[in-house]
Amino acid sequence: MRGPQCSGLLLGRKDLVEAALMNSNPREGAVCRPMKVGKEEVIGCMTALETWLNLDEKKIYAEWNDRVDRIRKLVETVAGVRTDTFIPDDGNRYPTLRIYWDQQAWRYSVADCVQELRAGDPVIEVLGADNPSLVKAVREGKPNPKERKQPDHIELVSMTIQPGEEIIVGQRLRAILGAAQKKSAA
Repeated sequence: MRGPQCSGLLLGRKDLVEAALMNSNPREGAVCRPMKVGKEEVIGCMTALETWLNLDEKKIYAEWNDRVDRIRKLVETVAGVRTDTFIPDDGNRYPTLRIYWDQQAWRYSVADCVQELRAGDPVIEVLGADNPSLVKAVREGKPNPKERKQPDHIELVSMTIQPGEEIIVGQRLRAILGAAQKKSAA
């Protein structure tokens, strides 16, 4: 719903909501107070819900798809870059762009790309090697870094990209990946 990160809605069957209330301390019979949700978060969550309920879902998804498609078209101009767009099965179901390249042949890793994107102006954040959501072992409850397989791609989540930012992101990625590809060919 794009509301405050420290808020949410507890909806469902009465018996399940009551069971959730039993987890509050000291079982005050209220959700907001024991969970320390401030009035700003309550109003922000309510506003996000009202806004979300009035959105044209097909239109917003079309806009999100268009944004990742514009990025895809820009980065695919770099030889050796491939992409795919998907909607995750779990969690946030937003169109998401994966970007791949041959890290070994280019001698340019996902971590290198993430670092360069963060070092630029404006800072660009992507889901990369240091993001636990892309590291399978972490998702499966195995926090041991030795068991982690490094991701072979970066991801861009469409919902976080504001109108016009897709051009900035796409051009920056094209420049960074293009330079890495050229350097590896030299």
